[in-house]
Amino acid sequence: MATSFERGLSILAEVAADGDVTVDAVANKLGIPSSTAYRYFRALREQNFVIEEEGHYRPGQVLLRVAGHHQAQSYLAEVGNAVLREIVDQVGETAVMIVRLGSQAMCLRRVEPDKSLKYSFAVNELLPLHAGAGQRLLLAWAPPEVVHQVLSGPMARFTANTLGREQILASIPQIRSSGYVLSRGELDPGSVSIAVPVVNHGEVVCSINVAGPEGQCGSKLWISSTLRVIRESANKLTHALQESTPNKSTRETLDDYSSIG
Repeated sequence: MATSFERGLSILAEVAADGDVTVDAVANKLGIPSSTAYRYFRALREQNFVIEEEGHYRPGQVLLRVAGHHQAQSYLAEVGNAVLREIVDQVGETAVMIVRLGSQAMCLRRVEPDKSLKYSFAVNELLPLHAGAGQRLLLAWAPPEVVHQVLSGPMARFTANTLGREQILASIPQIRSSGYVLSRGELDPGSVSIAVPVVNHGEVVCSINVAGPEGQCGSKLWISSTLRVIRESANKLTHALQESTPNKSTRETLDDYSSIG
């Protein structure tokens, strides 16, 4: 019979592996009563190992920090604002850093320009993987089972420009080849966004995304200049991540990023 400690570890492993679970689903998989699983999830939530939203549980800050395959996200969270601020200073529009949690995306960091007209994602806001530049970029590099889960499940149509299953599937090879995604009004009418990947030891760990109103950001000149800026930032961050170690402090990680420029 599994000990209480072993059950807790098993539940954490399920959350870390899937990124989005329900208590009943985990209870069924592990063969334990739902009432027992609820007690474990409550304790894990209180200790910030998991977060809960409308009955779904996802990795919390502590689990993201200790889970090996999410290790890079701790660094991304530490340096994210500095990286995005540098982008905003150059392009004058909102920059966001997006990560994948299972079959969904999440805005990890966001920096906005000092002006009244803003286009933004909320930090820690969950986003669909099938709509939006940064999200579709992460989907393109996600494991096949995640792609299948997203494309075979319900896919909300947010605007007339939201892509359908066949369009998304057909776009994946092109995204992998070009290394970026351009989105026009897939989530919000009248918006345009462009995203590139950040890679850590061969794995795409986040996307860097700049978004703004079509009227100001829809030209070929803006797109090409913004793409150059965010690719430079993504390359810097890729090198900083690969050189970083878990023992480095936030300041040392920031210094690593700055020294590459």
